[in-house]
Amino acid sequence: MDIRIDHIDNIGEAARQFTDHLPAGNVFAFYGKMGAGKTTFIKALCQQLGVEEEVTSPTFAIVNEYQAGDNCPTPLIYHFDFYRIKRLEEAYDIGFDDYVDSGNLCFIEWPELIEDLLPDDTTRVDIVEQEDGSRIVSF
Repeated sequence: MDIRIDHIDNIGEAARQFTDHLPAGNVFAFYGKMGAGKTTFIKALCQQLGVEEEVTSPTFAIVNEYQAGDNCPTPLIYHFDFYRIKRLEEAYDIGFDDYVDSGNLCFIEWPELIEDLLPDDTTRVDIVEQEDGSRIVSF
């Protein structure tokens, strides 16, 4: 499925469309170039799924945990950013397998750095900036 985001003001609607068609599984790998909007889209998804606290990039923490709302299929959402890791072992060190095995939603930025650890049923989400500045979210 493709979702077009014409303007940042429409990101909430795009997040609603995504959650309305949420694929099975709990792990979502977000691919896109730097500045494509991965973090911004994940923030909108978390808001759509009832997260009330501020959603921030986990660039330095590697993972942030959020309490989800009643409309979310899981009680917690884990948001990962693997941009800074240098070795696959760093993902093991934070207990990545435990997060994935928890059954809670896992939104992962820069998954290409840990692809060997991703479960087979991971949903790939591509975010591509278009020439006109819009974004296409494909999953």
